[in-house]
Amino acid sequence: MSRGKQVEAKPVPVLESGDRLSRVEFEKRYHGMPHVKKAELVEGVVYVASPVRMGKHANPHARVITWLGVYEAIAPSVTLGDNATVRLDSKNEVQPDALLRLDEAAGGQSRISEDDYIEGAPELIVEIAASTASYDLHDKLRAYRRNEVREYLVWVVLEEEFRWYVLDEGEYRQQEPDAAGCLSSPFFPGLVLDVKALLAGEMGQVLTRLQVGLGS
Repeated sequence: MSRGKQVEAKPVPVLESGDRLSRVEFEKRYHGMPHVKKAELVEGVVYVASPVRMGKHANPHARVITWLGVYEAIAPSVTLGDNATVRLDSKNEVQPDALLRLDEAAGGQSRISEDDYIEGAPELIVEIAASTASYDLHDKLRAYRRNEVREYLVWVVLEEEFRWYVLDEGEYRQQEPDAAGCLSSPFFPGLVLDVKALLAGEMGQVLTRLQVGLGS
């Protein structure tokens, strides 16, 4: 009895920015490239992250995580994610810079899958964008709005601007700061941001104002 010819497994194609893939194919390629630390599928298009600059991304990211981390430590049933993979729909699998989700048992709209990824829309997502030309303010915004992410925050670093969008009847409404220069969440009680202090790197003031919000 002769042996059949052994068929060699074809290598998994690499991920490249601009590729148009299904979410299933995107995940297969992403898992085959463990050296790639961040890639996203946004409206069916692949984006592979470039090396991260300190002033334009890493430090603003750290400030946001510090602010949200204090909130998570005090707020019940709330979980903070840093670059967590989120399966939004068949054309969108993203890794937001930061997110807050309400636990499913407490009425949250997302869930944790058996393989430990977020499925569905977290209640709040934060992205760090270099400028208003970033896909964070275009394709991603549309994907988050369509999937009903309740609150979408974008720090536009080069313009020294912080935008806080709130979902209102299927559309995003950009909030305006109050008289004290602060923005606050209509969904997460006590989540207040002193925008001017954040942009200036005055994290002590940011956290002091957050504590006041939590106390009220």
